[in-house]
Amino acid sequence: MTWNDPFRELAQLQRDMNRLWGSFAGDFDSQRGSGVFPALNISEDDDRIYVRAELPGITKDDIEISTHDDNLVITGERKIAESEDVVYHRREREAGLFKRITSLPARIDPGDVEATLRDGVLTITLAKAAEAKPAKIAVRAE
Repeated sequence: MTWNDPFRELAQLQRDMNRLWGSFAGDFDSQRGSGVFPALNISEDDDRIYVRAELPGITKDDIEISTHDDNLVITGERKIAESEDVVYHRREREAGLFKRITSLPARIDPGDVEATLRDGVLTITLAKAAEAKPAKIAVRAE
């Protein structure tokens, strides 16, 4: 008899159920791509939140970043220079306006935000607000 991690099995069950319900609703399986652009990774440490977005072929002039409450908003335009007088056999690269709104895991200091775009990856570094940072509590001996 082998021991299986019950949380792993529950996670697999949840993925299977999401795939089942998604097929009824006409949604795509998240493993095949959600169609949400741009794809994001969000991570954090004690002082900052890091958001990385895949934006291949987009220049810094084509994007705008803003924050509103605990949300990050990335808007822009994806331009693809392709000839319109050809017959496409497959067209998967979409062009046009996009807007991605995501909630942040903690309150931020809107005055301490940096964004860089390098090799098609937008990196946004947001400083956490003072009240969102972990605080050390001194222990007194009595």
